[in-house]
Amino acid sequence: MTKIFGAESTRVVALDDVTAEFARGAFTVIMGPSGSGKSTLMHCLAGLDSVTSGRVFVGDTNLTSLDDKALTTLRRDRIGFVFQSFNLVPTLTAIENIRLPLDLAGRTPDKQWLDTVIDTIGLRDRLSHRPGELSGGQQQRVACARAMVARPEVIFADEPTGNLDSRSSAEVLGFLRRSVDETQQTIVMVTHDPVAAAYADRALFLADGRIVDTLEAPTADRVLDRMKRLDSHTGEAS
Repeated sequence: MTKIFGAESTRVVALDDVTAEFARGAFTVIMGPSGSGKSTLMHCLAGLDSVTSGRVFVGDTNLTSLDDKALTTLRRDRIGFVFQSFNLVPTLTAIENIRLPLDLAGRTPDKQWLDTVIDTIGLRDRLSHRPGELSGGQQQRVACARAMVARPEVIFADEPTGNLDSRSSAEVLGFLRRSVDETQQTIVMVTHDPVAAAYADRALFLADGRIVDTLEAPTADRVLDRMKRLDSHTGEAS
């Protein structure tokens, strides 16, 4: 897959012939220096942005062959999103925010699955509270539950702990880890934080629009070492 922005003097190759696979039921993080292409990669994978060349698949479905209507339906039914800014509706309660994707799609929640999601986020006693009555970590866990409630094939998370303190970050990352371990959710997360990366099964490193390294069972120290080497070698993994 290649993604190019602009043309001629303003031409920027954001992704340069990237090939990658993301395992079902696994937690993968995408990392790299600023401007490395990690957010662009996630947006292309999630169907939020088009590709210049190449193909993107969710399961057996080629996203790059879908028209706008089919792509919108796929994003609604098969993909979940978690953003840095929570994006909760302030006038709705926590449970109403969680159910929102199903309500918009006119679908009746699977009560057993809804209970599983609620128990996984650990906020059953806060479901009647509005976002303004919840901490940042609690709001992000509600956002994660909203992403899960439609049983998407994959959840894409873009710096989900970027606005949180360390304790709230640990709450959210622990929830994401449990959702993989207990419900076999597939998660792809962009982060710059080595501590956050340590919750994942695999770390994928980008530099200058290319995948330059991967790390299985990452730890914070090993990720930090990889990132330092990327910075010191101008995007080339030693």
